[in-house]
Amino acid sequence: MSGVAQLAPRRDLGLLWHQVKYEQLTFWRNPQSAFFTFVFPVVTITVFGLIFRGGEASSFFGGLTPMQYYVATIAALAVLSACYSQLAIVLSTRRQDGILKRARATPLPAWMYFGGLLAHCVMVSVVDMALVIGVGRLYDVPLPHAGQLPTIAVTLVLGAASFCALGVGVASLIRNAEAAPAVVQFVLFPLMFISGTYIPIHSDWLNPIAGALPVKPFNEALLGSVTGDAAFPWQKLAVLLVWGVAGAVVAVRRFRWDPRPE
Repeated sequence: MSGVAQLAPRRDLGLLWHQVKYEQLTFWRNPQSAFFTFVFPVVTITVFGLIFRGGEASSFFGGLTPMQYYVATIAALAVLSACYSQLAIVLSTRRQDGILKRARATPLPAWMYFGGLLAHCVMVSVVDMALVIGVGRLYDVPLPHAGQLPTIAVTLVLGAASFCALGVGVASLIRNAEAAPAVVQFVLFPLMFISGTYIPIHSDWLNPIAGALPVKPFNEALLGSVTGDAAFPWQKLAVLLVWGVAGAVVAVRRFRWDPRPE
């Protein structure tokens, strides 16, 4: 019996790794989607670099140079795109095409299916973030030093997990694949602006509201970890965790594997 019990975790890890490889294979079999997943944040940070190259640190950007600020916020945007926007749209499409229904009929546990999706999204986010930081280096933004990597890793993984949970939660509320892009952007687009993704917001009444929502705390946590802030962003990560749990609760209660009738 003990031998069987020892084999079970190995079997589960093997199945999980198989699911991760499946998600990666599916992703790379759509080269146009994969190409723009990585090109969009690179083009965005390059445009900001052309506009703000040589800019000096200012109070408007929190004592940072414009490019230090935008390297962090565009990296956060890349994570949002991979873990929230694309995930919600992909799940809506798979449900409508009957792929989720077929996956549910297999012996693969539901937690392993979503675990594979999460691992895949984290991998894509890591590549996106590395590309953004690499382009930022071309515009004289210092690379993070080794001491910053643990904080960056924790922020990235928790942020990815939280936005994946929110993506699944939103996907559970979307009725059909055609509506998915509009619903996703309706939620995300205003949040990006009030959270300072494209321009710092200095508002005594708006900042507290944005700070209670998930995007601004993630921006600020990633900004602090990338620029070498010594303080660990406990409070900001706690906000992310709360939203991640809320998204997971909605997903568990409302997620459907079968296509919804019109």
